[in-house]
Amino acid sequence: MMDGNTACCWLMVNPSSGSNDDSSTEMIVAALTTRGWTVDRVIAFPDDPLPTGAALDAAGAAMMVIYTGDGSMNAAISHLEGWGGQVLVLPGGTMNLLPLRLHRSINVGTILDVVAGGGSRPVRPHCVRCDAGIALAGLLVGPGTAWSRVRESMRKLDLADMAKETVDAIRTTSGGPCVLLPDNRLMRDGGYPLVELTPGEHGVQIDGYFAADAADYAGQAWALMRRRFREGPHDRLGIADSTVLTTADGSALPCLLDGEPAVCVSGSRFVVAPCGVDLLATAHDA
Repeated sequence: MMDGNTACCWLMVNPSSGSNDDSSTEMIVAALTTRGWTVDRVIAFPDDPLPTGAALDAAGAAMMVIYTGDGSMNAAISHLEGWGGQVLVLPGGTMNLLPLRLHRSINVGTILDVVAGGGSRPVRPHCVRCDAGIALAGLLVGPGTAWSRVRESMRKLDLADMAKETVDAIRTTSGGPCVLLPDNRLMRDGGYPLVELTPGEHGVQIDGYFAADAADYAGQAWALMRRRFREGPHDRLGIADSTVLTTADGSALPCLLDGEPAVCVSGSRFVVAPCGVDLLATAHDA
């Protein structure tokens, strides 16, 4: 439990995240202050370096508040592994998958009221670990991750770049080496252009996304661009403690860890493990 009446905290924001701007930062600072926290420092990532546990301890800050998108949250939480304090994530991005996992809500005021009132608890939720890092909300693997670049161009309203990235994404998804799951008997013949790994209370949920025909492909592309992956055609492949992913030709596995691009070698193992620092939760994990 947290007692917000005497707590000193740091706040991390990201001006390029979906809900971030100068006024929103002022709003979060005011919301924390009125509930009894002292905001000792505001970090604007990525212009400012990621906070370290040692720096937080030296400042007497027992809580790190992160108001960003999932990718920036991932970077900060990874950087704080081993720290003895607590991290409170607030929905400051577009998808807000990690805040939804921890709070089942994206209402900042409600989340802060519960934490300040002592109704939260520190947890170390399962994440998916691989050689490229961790995924706290979800990990995507395969050539279908190329559609994330189209979505980034859409976000920037760069029509020329969006057209180019769309052509590249179609070519990559349809022609790139599919992801294979050699340990999974439910795998579709030939594998999948996109595999989603979602950590949860019981392990990692594995879903394989495919496009059987032109209609499926169009639907999958639209779902991918909106990051609404579960709307596309897919196979539920079960849950596991770990899984090995390969490509037929041995080429690298393109990944998105909480929306951020990374690369793993073919044959990498993806393992469920606890987060390396305490996160404050106000609701059950879904």
